[in-house]
Amino acid sequence: MRPTPRLTRIATLLSVAALSVTTLAACGGGGEAAPAGQSGGGGGSDKLTMGFAQVGAESGWRTANTKSIQESASSAGVDLKFSDAQQKQENQIKAIRTYIQQKVDVIAFSPVVETGWDTVLLEAKRANIPVILTDRSVDSTDTTLYKTFLGSDFVAEGKKAGDWLVKDSEGKSEVDVAELQGTTGAAPAIDRKEGFAEAIKAAPQIKVVASQTGDFTRSGGKQVMEAFLKSNPDIDVVYAHNDDMALGAIEAIEAAGKKPGKDIEIISVDAVKDGMTALSEGKINYIVECNPLLGPQLMDLAKKVKAGEEVPQRVVTEETTFTQDEAKKALPDRKY
Repeated sequence: MRPTPRLTRIATLLSVAALSVTTLAACGGGGEAAPAGQSGGGGGSDKLTMGFAQVGAESGWRTANTKSIQESASSAGVDLKFSDAQQKQENQIKAIRTYIQQKVDVIAFSPVVETGWDTVLLEAKRANIPVILTDRSVDSTDTTLYKTFLGSDFVAEGKKAGDWLVKDSEGKSEVDVAELQGTTGAAPAIDRKEGFAEAIKAAPQIKVVASQTGDFTRSGGKQVMEAFLKSNPDIDVVYAHNDDMALGAIEAIEAAGKKPGKDIEIISVDAVKDGMTALSEGKINYIVECNPLLGPQLMDLAKKVKAGEEVPQRVVTEETTFTQDEAKKALPDRKY
């Protein structure tokens, strides 16, 4: 018996209705649980979203740091919103406010300078968005404005540099040091200067005869070193707050007809490939490591913070130092 047109229409309507119910259930409608990895009701992703405001791209260290963060976010399944402040605090503050408006899960940043952050960090706190400091700290009496600080102990780095020079200067009557400082007001510049000054107190023959910022850049290091050599032709040692400035100083020293590493000893901080290469060649005498590969630790901390877990307020990265021979051994496997 063939179905009548009326029965066919009824069967079709029942099929459509059944399909609609199935579709609603699959989308989390009707009070059903959403699929794993999605939020109920809206079908949006539970993926952690991080807003990261980077200082800039002023050095090889910073480039390696950025790469580590970006690659680690991808591996950890973190949705990373990244901005480059070009070494300007106002750009970082603007980026952080944008992240607040976008309602990201976590904000992380490496502060250009130490001061001037309380207002914008309070805005993040009021929006219930946790903040993680990376690489550099802020100078604030309110430590509730951020969850944790992940980075190096810059004072210890400066002290390691100074300790090496004290030992190297034993038996010498006078050692004149030119200091290439990092960006004025930046935590590593302040702390590396402090640690170095504390260490060389043990050797009164060591004197810092010139000290000026080279902004952590190779061009800045070269320019400042050129000026130092004109005003202080008898400089014995250069203490550079990072490898890029040390590499710039090498160019200036060679242009002045002197041999870096011999006529003028060089101590640096970072241990990036270019710096380590110069160390292996004897153009730099000693390097204190500052590890830029903070990405994996940052992603781990971000996930814990989002989950409401307690994290240490200070997480210090493990680092070492390098002589010429140690640099030669380490270079083949160096990742940055």
